[in-house]
Amino acid sequence: MAEAFNENKVGNKFQTVPLSKQTVTRRLEDVSNQISNNVKDIIANCSHFSIALDESTDVSDTNQLLIFVRAIKEDFTIFEELLEMFSLHSTTRGVDICNAVKSAVEEFGGFEKLSSVVTDGAKSMTGTISGFVGFLRQNQITVPTLHCIIHQEALCAKSIKLPTTMATVTKITNLIRGGNRLLIHIQFLALLEEMDSAYGDLLLHTEVRWLSRGKCLVRFFELRHEIATFLREEVTNSAELQNDLEDVEFLRNLAFLTDITQHLNVLNLQLQGKKQTICQMVGFVDSFRKKLHLFKSALDKNNLLHFPCCRKLSEEEEGLEFRDYTEIIEDLSSEFDRRFNDFESFRPDISLFSNPIHCDIESQPGHLQLELCELQCDPSLNTSQVTGIDFWKLLSPERYPLLRNWALKLCSVFASTYICETAFSSLKHVKSKKRNRLSYVVLSHILRVATSQLEVDLYHWFPVL
Repeated sequence: MAEAFNENKVGNKFQTVPLSKQTVTRRLEDVSNQISNNVKDIIANCSHFSIALDESTDVSDTNQLLIFVRAIKEDFTIFEELLEMFSLHSTTRGVDICNAVKSAVEEFGGFEKLSSVVTDGAKSMTGTISGFVGFLRQNQITVPTLHCIIHQEALCAKSIKLPTTMATVTKITNLIRGGNRLLIHIQFLALLEEMDSAYGDLLLHTEVRWLSRGKCLVRFFELRHEIATFLREEVTNSAELQNDLEDVEFLRNLAFLTDITQHLNVLNLQLQGKKQTICQMVGFVDSFRKKLHLFKSALDKNNLLHFPCCRKLSEEEEGLEFRDYTEIIEDLSSEFDRRFNDFESFRPDISLFSNPIHCDIESQPGHLQLELCELQCDPSLNTSQVTGIDFWKLLSPERYPLLRNWALKLCSVFASTYICETAFSSLKHVKSKKRNRLSYVVLSHILRVATSQLEVDLYHWFPVL
């Protein structure tokens, strides 16, 4: 108003007055409510949707249940948004989770369009009697329930039977740069600089973050000579650890563990990301299965083409063999074959989605066969170079209604709880040790705004923008 009367100096002074905490809270609530209303509209107008569930404990030891929705519209536009966050203050049983999910989904339109559910694999989620899955069945909600594909990949990786090697690496790393070892750490950094090493420091490893394991091993392997020198010259009472670093068997295990973990890290990174289809993610896992067979065949011949650390070590130690590690590769391959059973039910659908032009029509679901006959004889579709979702977008809704609806349902499926994990990372920054008194309502508003990809009409509340 001051600027409207050409009182710019007065207007500038008003701009320096901060908003009160109550005003900020109200504005945040308004933005969150607008996003929530937009999500309701998306679910009301979508073809199908699936939900992802994950539960974790925040800084104040409160169990937080996150429910994300993945909805797909008729034009194959995918939306992944926070449906609701619940604070479970007492128990986290299957009935508690079921009641929370039921409350959230019914508020946003009900289970009619639900295509699947993906969870973190906890017993309270997957239990068929007293777990969340069991309660779904009791309520006559029969949709596929999946165990997060990224969680399963991480569990497969834990089957590698070289625990003493990783334990030794962790012990040495903690000895150099663990808590209360500032002087030793400074001396180690000085040694690395003096020796012009490839890396400037070691990395710490935590079990919670799988990728940190591979990065820690790579640094440790590349700095193994510097570490051995440092232990010998600067650290007393480290004779046993020095012997490990000079032991050829330990170095063999270290090199192999570093290489196979790096390959697993590549797969893990491929599985991460938002709006990936189940077809893409299963394809990444199948590709890694083939790689395991290739690795086994190569190691049988002591061919280290795909194992750079092993190859480097074999150049330093002549006559070094790595054939015996084929047993670990076999065990890892068996673990990959044993898991992902819940995704096997989607195998025929994935095959049809990936190659509808050349599929065997008679082996497909009966209600799709007639439209598949037309599709495979459609000249414009046969000559199309696009694949995946882009191909299915080309199908006319009038000519291929059943095929389009089938493809929409498959694309709506969540295959991982990655989006929940990223939201928990945001939650950790929002509700920190210095902000641990945030109420459930305010916290849910903040998290919805922090994780949303939807555009918000800020001008509605902030016209000065």
